[in-house]
Amino acid sequence: MATALKKSITRYYYKDYLQWTEEERWELIDGIAYDMSPAPGRYHQDIVRELLIQFSLFFKKKKCKVYCAPFDVRLPKENQTEDEIDTVVQPDIAVVCDKHKLDEKGCLGAPDLIIEILSPWTSNKDLTIKFNLYERVGVKEYWIVYPEEKIVMIFRLTSEKKYGRPETFS
Repeated sequence: MATALKKSITRYYYKDYLQWTEEERWELIDGIAYDMSPAPGRYHQDIVRELLIQFSLFFKKKKCKVYCAPFDVRLPKENQTEDEIDTVVQPDIAVVCDKHKLDEKGCLGAPDLIIEILSPWTSNKDLTIKFNLYERVGVKEYWIVYPEEKIVMIFRLTSEKKYGRPETFS
């Protein structure tokens, strides 16, 4: 399993992230920058497209909005200013039901649902680092799609604010 590269400096913030070129695709998690290269493969993109279509149709006349990467989800810690935010992710798909979390930059706060389609390059980060992050910030549902195995695991927050045992679909 490949691991995403990290930038060398110890800690980055949203203000640093905004300075990086569009050719550089990075995510920040607790101040650590993770490389998102190379671009996802065709099968990965087929899955994203199909899920995006289905979710968009489902939420068409509802309050929730569906977005796909690249779409910045800024996850501030308590009392962090915009420049001090040290966590910015770009999930494959994000569903946001609170319109107050949406602005021109993307989403500020935890989406209601995040879907990550695993790829060899990012799977370790999606299964561990992002899993713990999404649980910690209160993402209500986290879907992990295993493209090769054709499996989806759905994690939901419990009343204890932890992800319970996943529902698995194939």
